[in-house]
Amino acid sequence: MKLYIAEKPSLARAIADALPKPHRKADGCIYVGNGDVVSWCIGHLLTQVDPEAYDPEYKKWKFEHLPIIPENWKLKSTPRTSKQLSILKKLIKQADNLVHVGDPDREGQLLVDEVIHFSGVKGNKLKQVERCLVSDLTINAVKRSLQQLRSNQEFIALSTSALARTRADWLYGLNLTRVYTLQAQKSGYQGVISVGRVQTPLLGLVARRDKEIEVFVSKPFYEVEAHLTTLKPENIASFTAKWKPSEACEKYQDHEGRVLVKKLAENVAQRISEQPAFVKSFTAKNKKQVAPLPYNLSALQIDAAKRFSYTALEVLDICQALYEKYKLITYPRSDSRYLPKNHLSQAGSVTKAIANNQPALKKAVSDADLSLKSRAWNDKKVDAHHAIIPTDKHQSLTSLDTASQNIYALIARQYLCQFYADYHYGECVAEIEINNGLFISKAKAKISDGWKVLFDKQEKDSYLPALCKGQKLFCNKGEVMEKNTQPPAYFTDATLLAAMSNIARYVQDNELKGILKETDGLGTEATRAGIIELLFKRLFLQRTGKLIKATETGRKLIESLPEMLTLPDMTAQWEMELNAISQKEQSYQGFVVPLQNQLKSIIEKAIADGPRALANLPSSGNVFKKTYRKKSTKKGTFKKKSS
Repeated sequence: MKLYIAEKPSLARAIADALPKPHRKADGCIYVGNGDVVSWCIGHLLTQVDPEAYDPEYKKWKFEHLPIIPENWKLKSTPRTSKQLSILKKLIKQADNLVHVGDPDREGQLLVDEVIHFSGVKGNKLKQVERCLVSDLTINAVKRSLQQLRSNQEFIALSTSALARTRADWLYGLNLTRVYTLQAQKSGYQGVISVGRVQTPLLGLVARRDKEIEVFVSKPFYEVEAHLTTLKPENIASFTAKWKPSEACEKYQDHEGRVLVKKLAENVAQRISEQPAFVKSFTAKNKKQVAPLPYNLSALQIDAAKRFSYTALEVLDICQALYEKYKLITYPRSDSRYLPKNHLSQAGSVTKAIANNQPALKKAVSDADLSLKSRAWNDKKVDAHHAIIPTDKHQSLTSLDTASQNIYALIARQYLCQFYADYHYGECVAEIEINNGLFISKAKAKISDGWKVLFDKQEKDSYLPALCKGQKLFCNKGEVMEKNTQPPAYFTDATLLAAMSNIARYVQDNELKGILKETDGLGTEATRAGIIELLFKRLFLQRTGKLIKATETGRKLIESLPEMLTLPDMTAQWEMELNAISQKEQSYQGFVVPLQNQLKSIIEKAIADGPRALANLPSSGNVFKKTYRKKSTKKGTFKKKSS
């Protein structure tokens, strides 16, 4: 008997539908026509045990216990999941072969692996476990996945990465929450100081941004614009060019190169007025812009926030329903924006489904050129999962709510972009010299729309006459433009997600910043929405219209903790190393041992430093609860836990 272990019941039903009939539903499983069985987890069936399971003394919070680092890690079932775990253990024992059908990401890999190991599978039976990667719940897609089984041994590194993350979060959240809570309570604070390796730096990003805006003082700065005219009688044309200050002006500029001294700008404007000028250089090039890649979850959440003001969690929930319930899109918790080349063969059926499901995109489908192959089709950049795209399922969307229709339309349009030509435009750049000063003028004009025809917003053309090097011009006048520096903007759902997706911009350690990739982030695609939502639930963040700000409690917490815990540097380093483990470039021990040593140092320093400003935190039993990190049934969401 072959046992298929799905991550959740909806996936199990989709697998059973693709297997021989007749089917017989039983308690916690489905028997299929050829004698095989499909069963399922309910998200994580197992969770880390509480500290007192290692030593009853750990039930009391004491400095001398810290850090608590288990020698032999233990898992346990919960009352809610114990029945399904018992069913799976029994079926695993009966089965001759096992097929792992967790979601195609590191958490999906771990949650089925841990059930297999917890059930005592060893030897050849363990080595022969197969892996089925399902990214699309339509019956044809599931059948294709079932025909392309791989050895589960190929995914050990992915599972190890998730295991390292789970244990590291337990160690970090539990130990640091205890040490800072104990310090605060020494000063009379009533409550728990919740510290998490993603939650706390994320709150730090928002709190620091709020403070920057509060203390910001706007300063005037000055630009000089030259109003120029060509001298050819047969073709007189006017245009403007902007002054580019020389190195000699650096002492009058800020770090962004803006001139802060008005007299300097006025002097330049006076010197160029009614003066001859000439073209120092002129370049005119035809350029192109390739189509944007299909969405991963963060990119979709960012666009949905900008266009519709949807929160990250709203988008995730909508996507989950479009994937599981309606089977209209592929696996949504993806961090990839690329597609496997063999998926090109399905382009015809997918685009027909789009035309059927979304009448507003019928013309976009008919104008698409399916012979085109964009940069998205790249097997080297696709592993366990690919970008989020529509499936080939035909279904009227009229029964769906407006938000679901909007998200489907975004995903469909982004997919159709892959079958449109590049956007072509012309770009001109002129360098003009006036009285030994350098001025720059740029212009850009559309040549052909290409993929941009699918989008409402079109760029406006700018104008610059055809010039040639050495051509004489005349500057009619120089004009001083007074502007004011602007404070940084408050975070919104879109910009906070963008910050989490590309955390290198906010990392302060220059060495670390240099080795982080553009894709290295804070948290993962699957967890970001839950982490943001957790900070709102704990009353650390609040919304003011579209703006996200830290509450007074959130700000005081960040001010109270050592800076290193509130910066994204350490978490970004972790995510980079966890990714390296999944790529077999780093070992579990190579990640965990230095982490444990660092944890000991942080705790020693926390005890030596004393309570700091923790006593000033407002006590709130509703905000802080004495809880540890525990998995919820829904992957990527959080229940009363540090992250």
